[in-house]
Amino acid sequence: MSVPTGRLKILFATDGSQGSARAEAYACALAQSWGASLTVMSVLEFPPGMNPDYAVNRLYLDELMQETTTRLVDVTARAGGLGLLAQSRIATGIPSEEVLAVAGAEDADLVVVGTRGKTSLEHVLLGSTAERIIRMAPCPVLTVPAGKQRAGECQKATVTSMLVPIDFSECSLDALEYGALIARRANVSMKLLHVLEPMSYGLDLTLPHIAQRESSKAAITKRLSNLVSVITSLGLVSEFLMSGGLQADSILDAARAQSVDMIVMGTHGRRGLSHALFGSVAESVLRRSSCPVLTVRSPKLPPDHRRILSGLSMPPTV
Repeated sequence: MSVPTGRLKILFATDGSQGSARAEAYACALAQSWGASLTVMSVLEFPPGMNPDYAVNRLYLDELMQETTTRLVDVTARAGGLGLLAQSRIATGIPSEEVLAVAGAEDADLVVVGTRGKTSLEHVLLGSTAERIIRMAPCPVLTVPAGKQRAGECQKATVTSMLVPIDFSECSLDALEYGALIARRANVSMKLLHVLEPMSYGLDLTLPHIAQRESSKAAITKRLSNLVSVITSLGLVSEFLMSGGLQADSILDAARAQSVDMIVMGTHGRRGLSHALFGSVAESVLRRSSCPVLTVRSPKLPPDHRRILSGLSMPPTV
């Protein structure tokens, strides 16, 4: 694995909400640690079918443009004060479509968006802007839940450790591969988590196949250990965890107990978060997580990247 030497590109989409204020802090922090350029964009939401030539619509757009321009000037000034190369863009239309268009046009390496914005998270994330961005983005997407920051502040965000749920599928390994790449850029420690399937009781209240379960657990432990060995060979601090229970609950509990700064999850993304890596688990984690969640549908790897995790997927018999 090699860390690219070219300037990376981070796209930060903001609507001026409290969620965007915390997302701004993470976008700035990652841009600093990666040595990346930062594009800050806002979308003047203007639904299709509305005639922009009508006086009332023109007035609405003019006021929105003035408010948005002022906000972007403030954000880019704060980013510039941190020594970042920042530019701003304003688009008009449907937010998810415009963010995706800019991400593609600028060949962004990462999109950063806030959740719990001007409406509830269920409206912002599920079936709406952030969900569409996650499902269709040409690069990984970092969703940042609202915190205590106020809009207008670019407080420092610290990313020193990440949690990567692993089930040994290609999607989870892609997320781990990308997580290891960004961990090297920012010297972040990695904690791998595997959630064991709940034990099932037979009709006679016995626990069948205990020997088989223990054998499977031993195989999983060995696989996790191999992954950690590969990651530590890159000079990173890494360890693995195993837990039982419901997957989303176990992931969130581990994130809180380990005080991680970010959760990294893979997702197929073809049919939305309901068909993400862990079924509805990614959706549940995104809805309830108090720390940022980096979803990896299309890992943005450098052209000369040499994969480190190939051949380490779980055999179908385990």
